Amino acid sequence: MFVRLVYESFRRQKRRKLLAGAAISLGVTVATAMIAVATDVGDKINRELRTIGANLIVTPQEDSLDVEIGGVNLRPPTDGAFLNEADLPKIKGMYWRNNILGFAPMLPASVTLQRAGQTQDATLLGTYFARQVSFGKESFITGVRTTHPWWKVSGAWPDDNSRDVLLGQRLGAQLGSKPGDEITISGRPVRVSGILSTGSSEDEQIVAPLALAQEILGRPGVVRRVYVSALTKPEDAFARRDPKSMSGAVYDRWYCSPYPQSIAYQLQEAIPHSHAEQIRQVAQNEGAVLTRIEGLIFLITVAALLASALAVSAAMATAIFERRAEVGLMKALGAGKLAVAGVFFAEAALLALLGGLVGFVAGGLLARQIGQTIFNSQIAIQPVLLPVILVIAVLVTFSGSAVAIRRAVGLDPVFALRGEL
Repeated sequence: MFVRLVYESFRRQKRRKLLAGAAISLGVTVATAMIAVATDVGDKINRELRTIGANLIVTPQEDSLDVEIGGVNLRPPTDGAFLNEADLPKIKGMYWRNNILGFAPMLPASVTLQRAGQTQDATLLGTYFARQVSFGKESFITGVRTTHPWWKVSGAWPDDNSRDVLLGQRLGAQLGSKPGDEITISGRPVRVSGILSTGSSEDEQIVAPLALAQEILGRPGVVRRVYVSALTKPEDAFARRDPKSMSGAVYDRWYCSPYPQSIAYQLQEAIPHSHAEQIRQVAQNEGAVLTRIEGLIFLITVAALLASALAVSAAMATAIFERRAEVGLMKALGAGKLAVAGVFFAEAALLALLGGLVGFVAGGLLARQIGQTIFNSQIAIQPVLLPVILVIAVLVTFSGSAVAIRRAVGLDPVFALRGEL
């Protein structure tokens, strides 16, 4: 009998049910798409923000030591400490190795530049451009073309095994040099393969393969600092805690979270005698952007579900008003409040499940379109999301129907049968 009542309700009020189902489907469609985007947006936006450049820097541990007393720096006047180039591939052996998109070592050197009878002092910066590096059985390519994507070259990028160099834009203009010219750096002839434009200090420098800088300094196998580009999650209060003060379980959770601080901590473990820290301007901007986008997604989802609940409420209120005589007859025949409410909640649940399924499919298509349009990649809908979406659909439908069903339960059968309500 109960099933027949629900069936007859759907058969006789097709238009009302269709309108309510459409409202549920639209709300669930937006919610599905936004949840799918929110679960996948972190990595995609992080990859987009990696065009800002490296977000971590590794320097020798000695450089981070505070050797000042009374404002007087007691550090000896040396050229500074260095990192071992041979240790750099170990970065790909750390826990979050798959989050490391690339790294670029830097080694500055003061040189004398000679061309066409002109002599001037300059700074040469040795680095990787697109160097193939191996760790264990894994081989990967890394360098400034990954970590410094805003560097623009007019001409050709040097090969890491060549003696070709890049001239900074302003330095090249001073010398009147162009790609293909020959110059002499500290007595070593090199070829200018391109003109570099960065909008920073490199525009006044020479950028060369790391091996050339090491040769000029007479320090083979050393680097001065390393820039690392890594996918991270925005820092929070937990991320800022000191790992030395954590217990085992808490430390494991911190260590296994891709915070900038935890990845920097692992970089220090991978590279001996090093100090790693985040480049705060980059990391904080990324965190702010991600937080705002996630907040916007949350507001859109809530607004869509609220609009869906209001539409369902209006449709159910109208449907119950039209069925007031039916409700009065049920109560006159002895149906209790629970039985009357059960019929309407069963209708609402069935409507929610059907609308949820339609919304889940439509939301998956919408999420895929958003991924292709904004991120130029697909956003996958995980099957495990379906039960969550159906629960959301049922909750939204019940919340929208609750007021109307409460009024139906409270109808007086005498007045309802007379049609006086």
